Amino acid sequence: MNRDSRLSSVLHVMLHMAHSDQPLTSGQLASYLSTNPVLVRRVLANLRELGYVSASKGHGGGWVISCDLNEVTLHDIYTAVGAPTVFAMGNRVEHPECLVEQAVNNALNEAFLEAEALLVARLSTISLADLSTDFNRRHIVHKGHAHV
Repeated sequence: MNRDSRLSSVLHVMLHMAHSDQPLTSGQLASYLSTNPVLVRRVLANLRELGYVSASKGHGGGWVISCDLNEVTLHDIYTAVGAPTVFAMGNRVEHPECLVEQAVNNALNEAFLEAEALLVARLSTISLADLSTDFNRRHIVHKGHAHV
């Protein structure tokens, strides 16, 4: 089963925008993800409606961050991309008649719900500024090793 990478992809391009001193085109953002610019525009259009990013057309135009990185959490972006399903695992049969399968489903459902709630709650504690800080730290370390 394929993983849903929308959240990761959106965070990736948003961090590039946050660290760029100029607007980035859909083509530039798509190249960071090895995807099509049309897909990038489609995903970013919803973020634009929510005020997280903005775009300008014409020469020198492109996408920019238009929100306060300290105020926007990963949960906000998770919600903006449609709150994708966290787990690929699921029950074999959703409404079984078999009592054994009912017991299995009950145990798994509780575990899935608890794990998903924990992950979603954790996303609320991480801001885009936290990601930016982590990137800056990694960039400094990487540059330091490049001179060795």
